[in-house]
Parts: sequence; C-alpha cells; structure tokens
Amino acid sequence: MIGQKHLGGLIAVLLVFAVLLTCFVMAGAEDSVIPETEDSTPDYTSLFDKNTVMNITIDAEEKDFQEMLDNARKEDYIKCDVTVNGTKVQNAGIRPKGNSSLSMIASNEDTDRYSFKLEFDHYVKHQSLKGLDKMVINNIQSDATYMKEYLSYDLMSQMKVPTPLFAYANVTVNGKPWGFYLAVESLEEGFAQRNYGTGYGMLYKPEGMGGRGSGKMNDAMEKMRDREKSGEDTEQTQKQRLQMPGNGVQGQDNAIKNKSNVMQDQGNAVKDKNNIIQGQGNAMQLPDNGDSEQQGGPKAGNFRKGGPAPGGADSGNGVDLVYRSDDPDDYSDIFDNAVFKANKKDYAKVIKALKNLNDGTELEKYINVDEVLRYFAVNTFIVNLDHYVSNMGHNYYLYEKDGQLAMLPWDYNMAFGGFQPGNASSAVNFPIDTPVSGVELADRPMIGRLLEVKEYKEKYHEYLQQICDEYFDKKDYENKLDQLDSLIGDYVKKDASAFYTYDQYRSGLAALKTFGQLRAESVRGQLSGTVPSTSEGQSSDSSALTDAATLNMSAMGSMGGGKGGPDRDQGKKTFSGSAPDREDSRSQDSHGQDFHMQGERSRDETPGLQAGANDALQNAAGIWTTDDSSLVKTAVICAAFLLAALFFAMRFQRRRFGNF
Repeated sequence: MIGQKHLGGLIAVLLVFAVLLTCFVMAGAEDSVIPETEDSTPDYTSLFDKNTVMNITIDAEEKDFQEMLDNARKEDYIKCDVTVNGTKVQNAGIRPKGNSSLSMIASNEDTDRYSFKLEFDHYVKHQSLKGLDKMVINNIQSDATYMKEYLSYDLMSQMKVPTPLFAYANVTVNGKPWGFYLAVESLEEGFAQRNYGTGYGMLYKPEGMGGRGSGKMNDAMEKMRDREKSGEDTEQTQKQRLQMPGNGVQGQDNAIKNKSNVMQDQGNAVKDKNNIIQGQGNAMQLPDNGDSEQQGGPKAGNFRKGGPAPGGADSGNGVDLVYRSDDPDDYSDIFDNAVFKANKKDYAKVIKALKNLNDGTELEKYINVDEVLRYFAVNTFIVNLDHYVSNMGHNYYLYEKDGQLAMLPWDYNMAFGGFQPGNASSAVNFPIDTPVSGVELADRPMIGRLLEVKEYKEKYHEYLQQICDEYFDKKDYENKLDQLDSLIGDYVKKDASAFYTYDQYRSGLAALKTFGQLRAESVRGQLSGTVPSTSEGQSSDSSALTDAATLNMSAMGSMGGGKGGPDRDQGKKTFSGSAPDREDSRSQDSHGQDFHMQGERSRDETPGLQAGANDALQNAAGIWTTDDSSLVKTAVICAAFLLAALFFAMRFQRRRFGNF
C-alpha cells in the first residue's frame, strides 16, 4: 500500500508527466502538418508535368452543375468528385472563377467554358490531392496560340523566379469532353513550402478597387458569404458590405455592361479617350503604352506618396507599393488580401520595406533585388501590361520574409502584347528602360527605384540579354514552339469548346513565332543602343525601331476574342462569343485563380488581437490535423496517465474525508 504521505507526491508526478507528454504530442502534431525537412517535395508536383497533358475528370450532380453554370456570377461552390491522372478526390468543391472574363461568358448564350477553381478541402477539412488543397484550371481565353501563359511561366521558371507549377489539362465533365485548359498550382502553403522550405514568410495578393475589373470586391464578398454561412457575420463584415458599390456585387445588374462595346466595371466606364484598344471590333478603353507623356523615366526623389497617378491610374491602397504612411489602413489592398493569416507585426515589416524602397535606402536589405530584377526582365520582355507596370496595378503576388520583399508571377493570359499596347510596332519595341504603361515609372517604385541604381540597371540588362540568348534564340525558340505544338496540337483540334478554330490556332502559332523573333531583335537593339530604350526616345526617333510590319498581332488572339469553336456538324456546342480582355483580377489570379485572403483560412479576424496572441492562435491552428496512428496511440497513453492521476486523487480525497 502507498502511504498517505506519499500519495500527494505521486499524484503530482502523474499529473505533471501527463501534461508534459500531452504538450509533446501537441507539438508533434503541429510539426506533422509541415514536414521538418527543408527539401521535401510535395507529392502533387508529379501531376504538373510540363511535357505531358494532365487528365482531369469532374463528376457532379447534373442538376447542381447546371445550376452552378446558370448562376456563375455568384461563384458558389458545389460538390464534385475530381480525378487527376487517376487519383480521385471525393467531395471536392468547384466553382466558376473570373471577373470580366466570367461576366462575358455568362453574358454569352453560346458558351459555358468558364475557368474553374478546384478546392479539394472545401467540404472535407484537410483533404488534399497528394498534398495540394487548391488548383485552378484556366480556359485559355483571348489566346489563339494556347501558349502565352504557358511560355510566360516557363520563362519565369527558367530565370529562377519562384513560379507556380503548371501543365496543360484535358478536362471532362460528367463523362463529356469539356475543353482543353491550363492547370496552375495555387500559391498557398504547398507553393511556399516547395520554394522556401518550412520556415516560409508571408504572401499577399495586392488587388485594389481602383482598377477596372478589380477583383477585390468579389473576393471580399466571397469572404463575407463564407462568414454568413458559418454564423460569423461580424459587425466589421456588415460594415464592409455596406461600403460595397451598389451595396454588394450585383451579379446580373452591375456586371459587364457592353453598350457600344465599351467595358464598364460596376457601372463605371473606364474613360480614356486616347487609350482605346481595338480588338476584333470591340473597343476596350484601356491604357496605351504609346503615351510618352505618361512614361517618363525615373525621377530621383519624386516617388509618389499616395493618391492617383497621372493618366487615370488609381492604384488603390497599396497595390502600387508606394509608401503612404505607417498606418496599415493605407495598404488595405495588400493586407486584406493576405494568403496566410497576418498580424500587425507582419504589416509593419511590409510597410517598413516600402518606406525604404520609396526612399531608395538599404534596398538590398528590404528588397530581394536580384530576384525582382529577374522577374521584371521577364515581364518586360514578354510585354505583359495587364500587371503592376500599368495603371491596372495588379496580377502579382508580394512575398515577405524577414522584412524583405519580392514579387511572384501570376496571370499571363494577356502577355506577348495581348493587353494591346496600340499596335504591333509598339508591342515589339516596348521600351526596356521605361517598362510601364499608362503611368510614370515613378509611380511604380518596385521597378522604378531599382532602375535608378546603375548597378541594378546593368544587371537587369544582363538578364534581358540572357533571355534573348537562351530562350528566344531563333532556332531554340522555334523548336520550343514546335515541341509544344506536337504536345497539344491534336488536343486543340479536338477542343470541345474552343474559342478559336484550329486554323486560327495555326495562324496564331505562326504569329507567335514572329513576335518572339522581332521582340528579341528589338531588345538586342535597345541593349546595344541602336534602338531607343525609353518611350521618350522612341517618340523622338521612330526610324530606328524594329520593323513589325510582318506581324499580325490579332492572329495571336485578342481581348475581342475569336470566332472559333468546334465543328457544328459534330453536334457540339459552338462558342463564338468574344473573349475578355483579361482573366480574373480577383485575389486570385486574374484568371480568377483565387487565393485565401486574410481570415479565409482562419475566420477570426478580430482586429484588436495583440500580435503575440495572434501568433499563439496561429500556432495552435495546426494541432490535430494528421491521422498519424502513432500520435493517436500516444494520446491514449496520455489519457491513461490522466485517468490514473484522477483515480488516485479521488481515493485520496475519500480517505481524507473518511478520517474526519
């Protein structure tokens, strides 16, 4: 028998041991969510083989799927089973995605070829496809070549910029051919861990209300709908709803209004009389990179402290990466679109970096200069203007680690001059030293400040030369396109919902070859000094520009879209509507490739939480997200110790009271 004088000590020991063991298990459970190895490669990477075509099969209730299509603007999820290259995930979520692209398809009775978001953990917590919780499949609108976005990501990857995984995908819905798409990895935990290891930093998808077709409103509404469904519609959420134009997103009332073929966003037309882009007969009022007055070179000490930029550029709260103040509210278009849960300490790091960027101080401490230069070298070469460098000010991700910022690639369906800079000549000769459109270089400090530094500008030029020599060498580039054609040509020919005919695809491919050759010629000339490298220089002397008379830009596809579609005689649905100027500009990809905003992953967004408490909540969020049997066994042992301690405690109490 255990003496009564020793019983208290034994109970204390058992309780302490049980508590310590439980804490150990909890720590192990959290570590199991993110593997400890820095070099671990997620299993899902094998699905994104650039040299093969992914097979995606989607099975859903016919009624539910049709209802989703009929109400696409709501962007509501439905349940489905998804099979990717033979691996099946049941009860996944699917929804249409996009902004202007979605609305234009929704307004076209001839097509249901939406881009889609697949969310494998939408209905089943922690469910994934080999570790991937989300992916998007893009409908390749506005691209007769089927290759613009593929090549853009491929080039980013070759230039060693962290890039989402991507692969072509043949999509089947309920046993019927649906279309030939491009599948893209969502930039979330898997992406971050794959590129940066387990100790990755913060990720944001800046997206403002100021730009045409902005998706911030759509994402905010989705976020609020999620809260409503979960019963967490807070006062903050209700206030945000009231601030939405028209008291919310009016799917059918305030979608894309197309009177006289003018794109309107939420009833407000983007009016710029001098910047109308003609695409297949549809006039899109968009910035024109040919406006030399809006593309001056960098002006030392003249980086803007906030407010709309010239040329009608309204960059929202922070998407331009211009320092405004130390108040996080001045950067809401960044912080409201955090991919991971962020707190005030995280905000402060970004703001401090932006301040130093705008002041031009300690740039290498606060900016990953080399990576950013590689990123912009690619963006400049491929003439991607539906981006940070235009008055749209979107379609990029901002990565922060230890107070240092970098930019990550997203949404390239309008690359290769697809976001029309005016004509073939202006696209081919897009100036490398003033690589902006509709804004001044001073309004885009992430590139403007770097190009002020001679050393950085020279390195940027080196990367442009590298792109010319290693990727767009005439023979290598043509071989690459021919190889892609061999991979996808038959799929394009059989594409069940194509926006362009196969003949248009062939013509587009030929034009894409020509564009690459001419663009490389112009960039080489700009680097050597034989072609002016600034918009001002090109306006002053156009005689030295690379001749682009042989290039048919519209053949590659345009914002006005194509008139193609499958053969009517095959009994397939014909798609003859206009493709949009761009894909989704949500906190997704502009393709609609959407992302978790702050709070979507953790719905508690109480603004008053202290940073330390916030961190504690984040650390606790991952507990018990594994089905590891060893953890279960250990938990049982913990419970046994606790029960034993309680048993002895109860006996001890009975003996004490019995002595009284």
